[in-house]
Amino acid sequence: MIRFPITAIALVMALAAQVAAGPAPPSELEAVLDRMDAAAASFRTAEADFVWDQYQRVVQETDTQKGKVFFRRRGQETQMAAEIAVPDKKYVLFTEGKVRLYQPRIDQVTEYSTGKNKGEVESFLVLGFGGRGHDLLKSFEVRYAGSEAIGGVKTARLELQPKTLKMRGVFERIVLWIDWERGVSLQQQFFEPSGDYRLAQYTNIRLNQQVADDVFRLKTTSKTKFVNPQG
Repeated sequence: MIRFPITAIALVMALAAQVAAGPAPPSELEAVLDRMDAAAASFRTAEADFVWDQYQRVVQETDTQKGKVFFRRRGQETQMAAEIAVPDKKYVLFTEGKVRLYQPRIDQVTEYSTGKNKGEVESFLVLGFGGRGHDLLKSFEVRYAGSEAIGGVKTARLELQPKTLKMRGVFERIVLWIDWERGVSLQQQFFEPSGDYRLAQYTNIRLNQQVADDVFRLKTTSKTKFVNPQG
């Protein structure tokens, strides 16, 4: 089940072992952020397969979703579309400051306006895909926690702590594994204050390839019901 608006972000196994590294020299953090900045400068689109695991501490259960995710830059906005294939077909779209969840099984679109929180929602939704590394410093305390191999790829592990109480109320900390070569995120983990967490893993990442406009439109029907929980 997807929880929104922020916990749907939290669409998403066991965490890689904590790296017991101490504070890294600033030059290493700067090198990662610079690599992300360079990737952001040329970013147009991204496409990847994903596995999202959502762990709920109370019941000690993990829900797993699999599918494809797409990102593209439009002006100052980075748009996101996710096609969830397993266990149930669902579509998530983030464009024009709105998050829309389409559930074909009940033929319903649930729409959430991000309003004044658009920047925060976008920063979570597109984290590690198309965003500048140094922009992370505006919203997070960022620590370089060493290198790890994810799927045989060398990554830099970044630990993020939100600077504001409001953001820490959603995610108290976030871990990103950034591909040193391409400057994008291969794995992310979002820790909620409740003890729940979401782990997102991305494979078959394709950057700056043609992505059809159709991907960023929901394929609704003439009978689709639209609801807005926020009134």
